[in-house]
Amino acid sequence: MPTKTLFITVVALGFIGVGACASDSSSGTGDAHTTQDAASGSGGSAGGGGGLGTGGASNAITEFYVSGTPLSIAAGRDGNLWFTEITTSGLCYVGRLTPDGALTEFAVPTTGPISGAGAGPNGIAAGPDGNLWFADIAGNNIDQISIVGALTEFPIPTASAQPSGIAAGSDGNLWFAELDGNNIGRITPSGTITEFPLPTAGSAPFSVVAGPDGNIWFTELDGNKIGRITPAGTITEFAIPAPNSWPTSIAAGPDGNLWFVEAAGSGQIGRITPTGTITEFPDRGTFVAIAAGPDGNLWVTDAFGTSIGRLTTGGMSTWFNVPHVGDGVVPEGNGQGITAGPDGKIWFTEGRNGTVDCIAP
Repeated sequence: MPTKTLFITVVALGFIGVGACASDSSSGTGDAHTTQDAASGSGGSAGGGGGLGTGGASNAITEFYVSGTPLSIAAGRDGNLWFTEITTSGLCYVGRLTPDGALTEFAVPTTGPISGAGAGPNGIAAGPDGNLWFADIAGNNIDQISIVGALTEFPIPTASAQPSGIAAGSDGNLWFAELDGNNIGRITPSGTITEFPLPTAGSAPFSVVAGPDGNIWFTELDGNKIGRITPAGTITEFAIPAPNSWPTSIAAGPDGNLWFVEAAGSGQIGRITPTGTITEFPDRGTFVAIAAGPDGNLWVTDAFGTSIGRLTTGGMSTWFNVPHVGDGVVPEGNGQGITAGPDGKIWFTEGRNGTVDCIAP
């Protein structure tokens, strides 16, 4: 069972370095290349739930190089892609990338309460106010950034809460998970924060998403549960059948259910209905993030692989090879965040590659 510290090579803290981030911004055009790669399928059988089948296809993947290690990614209301980014030098950014590759990076200047660390932007989401909102895991803030880069920081009341995932709720607010604070937080567009303690001690909530039922759903890394919280703050937890599965990301599926990925154990993808029934499907990999695509499928990233996965709601998984193979030390793409883009493509980040990639479904 990995620890949260080790997992942050997938999240942020393992790369957060040596002081506060600078406060400038830079712009340019991301270097890009496009390749065509064949995909391979994988699958098995899941007790009570059917199995993931096999599949094969080929799709073009385009990669855009950025300054550091890109993490979470979201589609903005301005028609661009926004992502969080860290570097080994201690500089941290929020990046804006147009669908055709024009790149602007805005530095995050916070010095946080974590010893030896500067800012650590992690989860990012489009807010109901037209701005982007992100969780500063080391700065212990929830930050708002406008589409032109104006930054506002809102400190979290709980010290060293380590906010990770963030999502816009159906109530017009933003909701976020506190990895060490063991709370689910709510922040209004004007910056008022309310925290809701989780029933399970030390559960390490990580990712959040708005569900089709009007509630917020979240994963618990150490609690090994999927949680649901109403806009009023009532929390219900659902235990995952597989022990020590380490659920990371969660997404609302096109079928009216919630889908989540497991980073540990046998490498599974889970489905939970709005009433709490969980089905797990075996697959391959150490999964980090999941998102619904415009094609009616789910798409997933793999932390220690060189491919991007597509999963149908009927149980078929297909894997597409990512052409770049890392830094020569650890030959993996290190897939991180993923989102559906405004251009109808799937956009995802490759941490070790230092790229933001897209693939047409």
